[in-house]
Amino acid sequence: MRKTIYNFSAGPSMLPESALQAASVACIDFKNTGMSLMTMSHRTKPVMEMFAETESLIRDLLAVPANFKVMFLGGGASLQFAMAPMNLLPQDGIADYTDTGEWGAKAAKEAKAFGKINIAGSSKEASYIFLPKELKQTADAVYLHLTSNNTVFGSQWKTLPTPVNANGYQVVDMSSDIFSRPIDWTRIGMIYAGAQKNAGPAGVTLVIVREDILGKSGRTIPSMLDYAVHIKAESMFNTPPVFPVYVMNETLKWLKNLGGVAAMQVINERKASKLYAEIDRNRMFCGTVKTEDRSIMNLVFIFDPKVVPAEAKEAKEKEFLAFCKARSMETLAGHRIVGGFRASIYNAMPEAGVDALITAMQDFAKQNGVG
Repeated sequence: MRKTIYNFSAGPSMLPESALQAASVACIDFKNTGMSLMTMSHRTKPVMEMFAETESLIRDLLAVPANFKVMFLGGGASLQFAMAPMNLLPQDGIADYTDTGEWGAKAAKEAKAFGKINIAGSSKEASYIFLPKELKQTADAVYLHLTSNNTVFGSQWKTLPTPVNANGYQVVDMSSDIFSRPIDWTRIGMIYAGAQKNAGPAGVTLVIVREDILGKSGRTIPSMLDYAVHIKAESMFNTPPVFPVYVMNETLKWLKNLGGVAAMQVINERKASKLYAEIDRNRMFCGTVKTEDRSIMNLVFIFDPKVVPAEAKEAKEKEFLAFCKARSMETLAGHRIVGGFRASIYNAMPEAGVDALITAMQDFAKQNGVG
């Protein structure tokens, strides 16, 4: 029997066991075709049907409005930092961006090549320990770009800010919390998400865009970077990431059988509440993000400096990580920018994994004489 490892990585992350089992079979024989899915043409009927089914699952689970188009692309969310403004922002236009962490800052940097960018809000000077509540938006901004959940620093918008421009819309990087909670589509123009946290394995990026906002950039866009081209070709303008889309398909089936996004939200909030309660209770640890902005996907915490002095911190961190590894918990080190620890508890992280971490935190504190 395979040993259970709780992978707390910020991505690639854990996947449902049912998706892994289905993928292992598809590697050898996809749907009794006698062929591995990895060797089949993307234009064969079984593969095209699988893509259509995956889109249907996405529309169902997220309640995607009919006037939005779904694309399966490559390049990760990082490519969308450039691809979104290239397609949506006219050269003489302006877009508002929120700098709430590593990825929001990178998105704004890439967008500057395609138009004027206004940083409407930032918590950089405070080491991103909170989300800026008073945004200084531009009256005629084409869109407001948001990172819904910040993996590095562990913050999350509970409610997405609304564009002040009545004709503006939200463009949202949902890479790390898509399918974890319902989406309010009222002001959204586009969302994008790398799959490797909640939706599947690395290799496919999900893009969902409102059709009426396309074709207004006024620039010539290379075919491979043009949303309209990919929409017309139904994500098959070039050979798409077939196998990752299949694993996404199986992951979304697992989510649907669990009760869908609303049911998943309840589970995620329960997991996060338990772990935050231990972070706040255990004198050896402390959180880094203001309570009201804490992420339920990426829980960032450090040793309390009153208990573990700076000169002992590095050695003690290594000790705790080894302590957890011995108990089958992997990838708990915090991002190199932040340090400390980061528990990414995406959809497929079982509650037993969270419980195991809580027990490890308690036992490690006792081992170090901290009550």
